Amino acid sequence: MAATRILTVEDDPAIRRGIVDSLQFAGYEVLEAADGPQGLQMALRCEYDLLLLDLILPEPDGFEILRQLRRDRPTLPVIVLTARGEETDRVRGLCEGADDYVVKPFGVKELLARVEAVLRRSPERPEPITSVDIPGGQVDLGRREVRFDDGRRAELSEREVDLLRYLAAHRGRAIDRDELLANVWRIPPRGLSTRTIDMHVARLREKLEDDPARPAVILTVRGKGYMFARPEVADGEKNPETNSAEP
Repeated sequence: MAATRILTVEDDPAIRRGIVDSLQFAGYEVLEAADGPQGLQMALRCEYDLLLLDLILPEPDGFEILRQLRRDRPTLPVIVLTARGEETDRVRGLCEGADDYVVKPFGVKELLARVEAVLRRSPERPEPITSVDIPGGQVDLGRREVRFDDGRRAELSEREVDLLRYLAAHRGRAIDRDELLANVWRIPPRGLSTRTIDMHVARLREKLEDDPARPAVILTVRGKGYMFARPEVADGEKNPETNSAEP
């Protein structure tokens, strides 16, 4: 199973560095945001298993991030970080939907214990996708290989596998380029040209023998992004939202 991923939103560089180092040493995969705007963007777009959220941030503050997160992702576990003596912030954070809190300054053992406790109470994550069926064949994501029914094979790059796995895991939902940058490339969306995604999709379609003029596997959704086709779409049903003329 993939490592548990934790998003840390903390504007104090020293505290953030200590949290990140402690979590990584304990075996967690860590994403980090240094301010409110970046924290909000990553909280809503990134894939992760738990959010460590400082409440006192430049606008938007942690309370606003928590409110928006609870509206869009109501079951995602959240631990808020509060200053010593700020009982009202702790109470307000719990009322807004936080699962637990840690008071600054805190020790590594306390932080890890609270993280482990909240994760134990959270729903079990599904196993990652290991294979994907396509018209005329199958993709073995573990071996990074496309196997066609007539015996031909094609090799995929690691990035192409990650991209295909993410699209397939969200089958039938249009995924915009910012979300792909955040969860496949694992960088803030403003850090890379969107043409990078378009070029990777084009190469992936070529290896899957997915006709770009009439794709049956990876659809382009006009004004939104890309979507892994639902089975009925892959079998030829017209999707009115798609526009195959885009990359």
